[in-house]
Amino acid sequence: MAGLAPIFLIAAIIVVVFLFLYYVPILLWFSALVSGVRISLIQLVLMRIRKVPPGVIVRALIEASKAGLPGVKRDELEAHYLAGGHIENVVHALVSAAKANIDLNFQMATAIDLAGRDVFEAVQMSVNPKVIDTPPVAAVAKDGIQLIAKARVTVRANIKQLVGGAGEETILARVGEGIVSSIGSSVSHKAVLENPDSISKLVLGKGLDAGTAFEILSIDIADIDIGKNIGAGLQMDQAEADKNIAQAKAEERRAMAVSLEQEMKAKAQEARAKVIEAEAEVPKALAEAFRSGNLGVMDYLKFKNIEADTAMRDSISKPGNKPPKKD
Repeated sequence: MAGLAPIFLIAAIIVVVFLFLYYVPILLWFSALVSGVRISLIQLVLMRIRKVPPGVIVRALIEASKAGLPGVKRDELEAHYLAGGHIENVVHALVSAAKANIDLNFQMATAIDLAGRDVFEAVQMSVNPKVIDTPPVAAVAKDGIQLIAKARVTVRANIKQLVGGAGEETILARVGEGIVSSIGSSVSHKAVLENPDSISKLVLGKGLDAGTAFEILSIDIADIDIGKNIGAGLQMDQAEADKNIAQAKAEERRAMAVSLEQEMKAKAQEARAKVIEAEAEVPKALAEAFRSGNLGVMDYLKFKNIEADTAMRDSISKPGNKPPKKD
């Protein structure tokens, strides 16, 4: 046990030195001092206690100092870190904006960063505009021909609109709407194919970047393809619909005619039944006339002769019947 005491002592000393250097970053303080950044050693210790990494803050202060940015302070960097911001991106963006003569202060940069946008990428996009390819946009000209257009939109980040401004999806939606409106107002698809830059001028003149985080620099039509003949298809569909309607109406009239025919047949049968019923009353009337003395035997014979002559004339008047030969 006596031989292990020096080893435990050396290990304890190493742990104490490590904890001391961790909470008292002397090397980091010396690096800041030689870089021209004045910060006390006590502040570095307090950063450790406040759960703020001193290395990140010191490196950001050194970068801002070397770039000549007077508005970057230690307290503001700590507050931004504790708020969940990205200190490195903010300082890089401020340095890039200063080199590119872009008006960007520390408050605006931190607001953009806390809004969820990459402020450094936004500054780079302000210097180097970004090209966005729109998906195929289908539109129909007045002559009924469908055109499928693809556009390339060159945008530049609008620093002042990054907080609360709409993103790329809104730009693409507005450009697509403008292309559809421009093609739809064209008299024929040939005019669009002959002069595609008219679409770009019309869409660009509508101010589609209002309320967005970008500034549209140009809209170029990359490709236009001819699609379907929508007008002819609609006319065929309309003709088919009219034909079906006419067929339905004709079927309705035919059904009504059949119903009327059946109704007339029923009325004819009813009238024929009434005639038969009336004819059945004739023998009764003759019998009553015989009983009452209003009809004699000779009168009855004359009636039968007349009836026989009438039957013969009816049979002769029918086609195919010949009168009987007389002996």
